[in-house]
Amino acid sequence: MEYVIVLGAALASFAFGAVWYMALAKPWHAAAGIDVEKLRAEGGGGSAFVFVVAFLCCVLVAGMMRHVFHAAQIHTLGSGALAGLGLGLFIATPWIVMNNMFGMKPRMLTLIDGTYASVGCMIMGAVLGAFPAVA
Repeated sequence: MEYVIVLGAALASFAFGAVWYMALAKPWHAAAGIDVEKLRAEGGGGSAFVFVVAFLCCVLVAGMMRHVFHAAQIHTLGSGALAGLGLGLFIATPWIVMNNMFGMKPRMLTLIDGTYASVGCMIMGAVLGAFPAVA
């Protein structure tokens, strides 16, 4: 059951990411420096491998969050959402900020990616909190 809940939390965050990045595709491509027309002309773009790795990363984050939530006795939807938001805002997003600053990336890229990390972690946390771990 634990694996199903972790997979569900990962899937929920991944699905939010799909909606988030589809809605912000043009500004994200511009900020990331991705030339969509060039990719299309070369026959590239949305490799399935990228999406598989992205989902596996979501599974890793959800799995670790599950462990942390169990240790911290976080076991409600609300406390899970709040803890997830905190992890996104104060761990994941600062890491994105550092990487983007050193990479001299545009602020818009940091804003788009940092918001996804924060809200994605909040969604994961809500799912994990709603289905507390069994001792």
